[in-house]
Order: sequence, then structure tokens, then C-alpha cells
Amino acid sequence: MNPETVTTVVLAAGPVFGSLGTGGLALGTGITLLAGLRGSDRVNLNRDKAGALGIGFGTLASAAGAMFASLAHGIAEIPTSLIQGDAFGNIGMGGVALAVTATTFLFKWKRLIWPAFLGISAGVIYGQAGGIWAIGHNLVLKVVDSMGAL
Repeated sequence: MNPETVTTVVLAAGPVFGSLGTGGLALGTGITLLAGLRGSDRVNLNRDKAGALGIGFGTLASAAGAMFASLAHGIAEIPTSLIQGDAFGNIGMGGVALAVTATTFLFKWKRLIWPAFLGISAGVIYGQAGGIWAIGHNLVLKVVDSMGAL
């Protein structure tokens, strides 16, 4: 082989996304959600997209820990405390997850901040509720974990 015609390809060692962790993904999801809510020519939101991005942010933020988890858990405490009070009986976290999801996606919202807010709450509540609610939550976390290993 002629050494002049040999091309050496060197790949950088490490993951494809560099040191992007759960916190970085939560930050990116949060910025995307905020851009869509504030108005952006790149991010067009409707009720369903705002709710889904909120769920994604809530899930990633609760897994990221630190400030992100505090923010998401604080937001999730509001609907949880309203729904899980003594007025409605023993609803449980599964009932709270159902109520928050239904409220997010069934009503026609004039302001997209509400489905986004409820979606963030749902992302946290799904992990706390367990059962079928935690399947999607755990799936997202497994995919994120796999992305970090690439």
C-alpha cells in the first residue's frame, strides 16, 4: 500500500453527544418549551405539543436532580395537593396522574402555559404513581441512559 494514498480516520473518544447528560437534555427541552410558549418562528406549539414537551421536561428534570428536580417537583406539588386533598376521598397518585393528564389534553386552552404547566406536573407524577403511569416515564429514562452510552 502506498502511504500517500492511505487515509487515517480518527474518531474522538467518548459519547456521540459529548458530556450531555440528563441535566443537559432537561435544559434543552426546557428552552424549547419556553421558546414555543414565548413565540418562536422555529417552535410552533399547540395544546398537545405543549403538554408533551412539558411531560418530557418534567420527566428529565426529575431525573436530572438539583435545581431542575426542585423546579419540577415544586410545580407538581400544586395539582397534587389540589386533587389529593380530603375533598375527593382517597384518590391516590394514579388518580392524580389520570386527572392531570385528562386536564392537560382534553380541554381547549387559550393560553398554552397551562397544558405546559400540567405536562411538567404529569412528568413528575407519572414516576411517583408507578404502575402503567411509570412505563412511559421509565422508557424515557432508559432511552436517555442509552444515549449517554453511545
